[in-house]
Amino acid sequence: MTTDRITKVVQKLRQRYKEDDPECLCMAMDILLQHMPMGKSERACKGFFLRQSRIPLIMLNSDQPQSLQRIVLAHELGHANLHRAEKAFHEFQLFGSVQRCEHEANMFAAEYLLTDEAVLGILREEPSVYDAARKLCVPAELLDFKLRLLKRRGYNVNPPLYADSCFMKRYSTTSE
Repeated sequence: MTTDRITKVVQKLRQRYKEDDPECLCMAMDILLQHMPMGKSERACKGFFLRQSRIPLIMLNSDQPQSLQRIVLAHELGHANLHRAEKAFHEFQLFGSVQRCEHEANMFAAEYLLTDEAVLGILREEPSVYDAARKLCVPAELLDFKLRLLKRRGYNVNPPLYADSCFMKRYSTTSE
């Protein structure tokens, strides 16, 4: 899926549901959202999306901080909206497919959580991507995905990190 298509999906969701909050978007889309303790370690599952008997479900790790749960929820909403035909637990598929799906879900989360105006405004004040990410309350890697989207749209920004698709797996509460 192209970055332009991902951007259009996010725009369409914003227009249809008029929701900026991922939890409210879940409710509006009739996606069941559940929180369950899954551990605090870096290797703990942070969340997942699955569709069981045509019922979409996002499960979030309630042991993780709220700020991380919000980002994971936006990421899982990406899977819900971009990968409906994919089976649950796609981590067990071939590497290329997993990497593509994770990359697209990260792009979706970055586009949904970070508006162009907010990012460009903070970058005017904070040239450091790490400082800008801190002010935006997101990992620098997620901001990197947004900067790639902005660059494709013609903005003069340079993504400094080129974060990999699976950065969320390694992201922990100590990373904040």
